[in-house]
Amino acid sequence: MKTGISIYFSSGMEKNEALIKKAVKNGVSYAFTSLHIPEETGVDYSNSIRQLLNCCREENLNLIADVGPETYEKLGVASMEELKSLGITHVRLDYGFSPREVVEISKSFYVVFNASTIMEEELLEWKQYGADFTRFAACHNFYPKQFTALSLKQVKEINNRLKYLGFTTMAFVPGSLTLRGPLFEGLPTVEEHRNHRAEVAFNMLELSVQGNCDVVLVGDVDIKEKDWEAVKCISQGYVELEAGLTPGYEFVRDQIHHDRPDSSEYIFRSQESRLYKQDIEAEENSSETMVGENGMLFRKAGSICISNKKYLRYMGELEIARVDLPMDERLNVIGQIKEKDLKFLPYVQKGFGVKLI
Repeated sequence: MKTGISIYFSSGMEKNEALIKKAVKNGVSYAFTSLHIPEETGVDYSNSIRQLLNCCREENLNLIADVGPETYEKLGVASMEELKSLGITHVRLDYGFSPREVVEISKSFYVVFNASTIMEEELLEWKQYGADFTRFAACHNFYPKQFTALSLKQVKEINNRLKYLGFTTMAFVPGSLTLRGPLFEGLPTVEEHRNHRAEVAFNMLELSVQGNCDVVLVGDVDIKEKDWEAVKCISQGYVELEAGLTPGYEFVRDQIHHDRPDSSEYIFRSQESRLYKQDIEAEENSSETMVGENGMLFRKAGSICISNKKYLRYMGELEIARVDLPMDERLNVIGQIKEKDLKFLPYVQKGFGVKLI
């Protein structure tokens, strides 16, 4: 998953430059900006966009800018070719362009559309003119007004259809610090995320895994410092999970473990961990073992286990239970993910990683 930010000209160039540098430092690779926001008054677009583009180029940040017929006047250019000379690589086209023009534009830019409004007729017309859909992206809107955003199910259904054709899919999560006016209620694609603005990393992962999004951007102006750290981890392909570990097994902490590509719904299974074989001795199951119904022993969700010598060639393999599972004498229960981080377990899958802290 790639991550992104949103840039608003009314924030001022100094703040935007600082935001861009901070975002890139934390692994962000995309920025979205709009030239058609009613609240953006008194902005010198021609000068500001050039400054912004220079900053993005210097930081190797992909800038997505929405483009309409009035954009030329705002930017002081006369054609798409001149727009290209400014350094824009991704243009969001909402209206005013014929199918033939869209396909021609896609040869020079990556073209981005509102994911919710792409019609079958448009897809057929673009294809008729030779569209290469790997140069097309479908970006969901963010929704300032409460109860107007989409459900996660809607996002997934739309994205599944478009990704099958080759589109890159994008969506927004609300910020956790500086919110965007005039309503200041968050700028999510998914309505459920509006009331969980503090969970930036979780919302991003949910959109990526459950919503089938390739790029997830923060719609609001800024996020808290802890969330920047989480975005950095996500951009590098892992999340940090707080865990309690049994003495003697601290060697699994502060290491990045990646789930196998053939991901299991029952356990997170580390690709790297058989390297621990030499560190493992067969021990009794830890005190983290719990007693379930009918006196059956089980491993609770979040149990961190290592296969012992009774598991033969699997000895040393680290796994984390996603759900409650039966106890197995071939496994040493060596720790437990903290309650607050259990929610991440369904989303760390298919090559994504965890770092136990």
